[in-house]
Amino acid sequence: MAIDRIALVTGANRGLGRSAAVALAARGARIVITHRGDAAGADKTAEQVRAVGGKAAVLRLDISDVSSFASFTSALGDQLERWGASRLDILVNNAGVGIFGPLEAVTIDDFDTVMGTNVRGTFFLTQSLAPLLAQGGRVINVSTSLTRHTSPATSVYSASKAAVEALSRTLAAELGPRGIRVNSIAPGPTATDFNGGAMRDDAETRRGLAGQTALGRVGEPEEVGDAVAALASDDLRWVTAQRVEVSGGALL
Repeated sequence: MAIDRIALVTGANRGLGRSAAVALAARGARIVITHRGDAAGADKTAEQVRAVGGKAAVLRLDISDVSSFASFTSALGDQLERWGASRLDILVNNAGVGIFGPLEAVTIDDFDTVMGTNVRGTFFLTQSLAPLLAQGGRVINVSTSLTRHTSPATSVYSASKAAVEALSRTLAAELGPRGIRVNSIAPGPTATDFNGGAMRDDAETRRGLAGQTALGRVGEPEEVGDAVAALASDDLRWVTAQRVEVSGGALL
């Protein structure tokens, strides 16, 4: 990866977003970290970015609030200027929400929250930031292995991420004339605090998932972060409109 590229990672205050931010920083990118309200978590990510030799800035962003995107884009432009830049090289749309339940338990508010955040928010944030994306930039949208296999009580979440994958393919065609690559990355079971941290902290859950995975274990967040950085690198410069699963071979 070229040194001093600028990457924006949404929801980078924890979990996979933090790992992606640190992995990109370790490869020379300057990182803009966003968070919805967890300023302490975002500051911890910034510390880790600096610990690997990177530069970091923190901005607040709620991707469910589309009305805030104009002011956020302006704030991002100001940060780019402070770094002597005018363009964003890498956009990682990681921020999202998961609300899980069987068919009869999902409420209209649940449905609207998941779709409004994961699909509507991702689409309109990308629309807002597209003018700032550099020629040859990269957009990486975080999906899930659940778009390939099924698990109880995940229907709305899985559907929202399938929509993100469809958006990624179409946006790759629309932004391709500018040399911008758009891909989705689909993590499998990973030891983060997502969904209450079950895949990180619950030994029985971990054992069950390990038995369903070709590599025999639950993934670590750093492994997904490294995959994001690889997808953003010049090594994969001829890859666009693709879904890259990072699941250790879950539920094959």
